[in-house]
Amino acid sequence: MEKVHLLTLGCPKNLADSELMLGALTSAGFEITLDPEDAQVLLVNTCAFIEAAKKESIDAILEAAEVKKRGFGKRLVVAGCLSQRYATELAATMPEVDVFVGTGNFLDLPELLRRTEAPESRPIPYAGAAHLLPRAAIPRVKTGDFFTSYLKISEGCNHKCAFCIIPKIRGLHESRPTADLVAEARNLAAGGVRELNLIAQDLTAYGRDLGQPSSLAALLRELSTIDDLRWIRLLYCYPNFVTDELLDAIAALPKVVKYIDMPLQHADDAMLRAMRRERSGAALVKLLERVRARIPGVVLRTSFIVGFPGETDAAFERLADFVRNQQFDRVGVFTYSREENTAAYDMADQVPERVKRARRSSLMATQSEISLAKNRGLVGREVEVLVEGPMPGRSTRLRARTSGQAPEIDGSVFLAGDAEPGEFVRARIDKALSYDLHATVTGAAV
Repeated sequence: MEKVHLLTLGCPKNLADSELMLGALTSAGFEITLDPEDAQVLLVNTCAFIEAAKKESIDAILEAAEVKKRGFGKRLVVAGCLSQRYATELAATMPEVDVFVGTGNFLDLPELLRRTEAPESRPIPYAGAAHLLPRAAIPRVKTGDFFTSYLKISEGCNHKCAFCIIPKIRGLHESRPTADLVAEARNLAAGGVRELNLIAQDLTAYGRDLGQPSSLAALLRELSTIDDLRWIRLLYCYPNFVTDELLDAIAALPKVVKYIDMPLQHADDAMLRAMRRERSGAALVKLLERVRARIPGVVLRTSFIVGFPGETDAAFERLADFVRNQQFDRVGVFTYSREENTAAYDMADQVPERVKRARRSSLMATQSEISLAKNRGLVGREVEVLVEGPMPGRSTRLRARTSGQAPEIDGSVFLAGDAEPGEFVRARIDKALSYDLHATVTGAAV
């Protein structure tokens, strides 16, 4: 029985794909190992969204190639977005890679690996495909914490944002059938999952290609009927399609946490037009007013790009004012990455890297002050938290999250008291930091 070691890079959507790859491999008789030296198959699931992600992926492939050199009969597989985007170039420059699979054919891995068992076999290039739409019937090997999971509800994207390569990597938008998603969610819940995080390139596009009554709101209502789920979270809601129906569903359904991740990218009118995003900063203000009015106490997470071609000091200041005025709960700031085959690649007035970095630092400092003030407002309150487990090196402290903290991207609650991983407890907030909280367990969650 051959052993497989998998390294996943990039976003939660890649993680969901990795779990499907592992499901296909284990169903075909492969065994999973956490030790790359012990593996006969080294599998790297890559990201290629921005330059930093591409560099991280290349470095990981080269490290795996070194491991391959040290062991007889090892094979190296490069999967995911980097293969999807650069398979031909990678095959020419990385002869040590035995198999390339992209986002549309990774379930063929067992058969492709069989074709590379002979020592004289030639590397298998990626044949090309847009994406693979998961099905509940496809086996999936759950990784990470047992109590939380991601559910990919659709694939691809129909938007044409000037900075983004995703539609060229993942293809056009395609929704999964609602019944299929509910079946997969039930399987996850039966395996111990209590927090379900919905993911897609564009969550709010869900169901538009399926026809009525399919919609993201309708899906939430169906998922909320699964008894063992406690938290259902939305990650990446495209602002154009945040409907009143969706907002009312989030507000009304107790299991759907009052948390919306809605990347806005900028707030200056000229920048939004250049990015091919929303029509104006004023329209975004109205949208945010509508969201907050329909979901009292909603936690809003967003992200922005600084240093997009043509971004002036004045445009950046309008963005900074927007962040100060809107008082978001969570903000991520990214420097613009110039990606070939995107509309922005050949735009004039590219912003110097040092200016991008300075603007990012400035905007993050602004948000840090906002976040600290919001966290201080929680001190003394009791909240429900999901216990993740012991803090590394601190046997007397636990790590947990509130419903307003998404896994891996938001802060944590450092918890004093007794509780088990996957347990929901009540906790009193004792101390606030810019992004994290300190708390004490006060009892079991109701």
